[in-house]
Amino acid sequence: MKMVNITRVTSDVELMGIQQLQTENLRKFVDPKEAESQGFLMAEYDFDFLKAMHQVSPSIIAKDGDKVVGYALVATHAVRDQHDLLADLFNTIDKTQFEGKTFKGAAYVVVGQLCVAKEYRGQGLVQQLYGHFKECLEDQFDLCITDVAQANPRSLKAHKNTGYQVIDTLRYGGIGWDIVLWDWRK
Repeated sequence: MKMVNITRVTSDVELMGIQQLQTENLRKFVDPKEAESQGFLMAEYDFDFLKAMHQVSPSIIAKDGDKVVGYALVATHAVRDQHDLLADLFNTIDKTQFEGKTFKGAAYVVVGQLCVAKEYRGQGLVQQLYGHFKECLEDQFDLCITDVAQANPRSLKAHKNTGYQVIDTLRYGGIGWDIVLWDWRK
């Protein structure tokens, strides 16, 4: 296991590290066989948007020395309308039924995206990133919600291993998604 430190973003250099890792793992740049076995990212966030997210609530990163090798982006209601895919996700979540009511007005945070560098996968970094995510944010939010592409079974398995449950499905960008919830009230 490589020596990795889990922390929150503190600099523009780290945001650039997130953006570089994101670009390397976008579905449009990943071989289809690799995407099927290793996963992929769909949303592309530019530096200005990453900075806007960070200014509201810094994201969680995994670093090996100075290199960003994993991240979990914190997306709050304050940035929901600054990116089309996130706006769609927040709007869908707000209408989703859970325990007899919708999430509109609920104290939830969205994971805007999660990624671990290829050479660091299989070392428990997803659980470490999410553990720190919860530790940093559970005093502000009751629930953590995100979506996982149905064509990305590796990601869904990692989310379920962390404590997420599938609560609904949706379609956008031409593919199916599972909406997953991690209930921090328990």
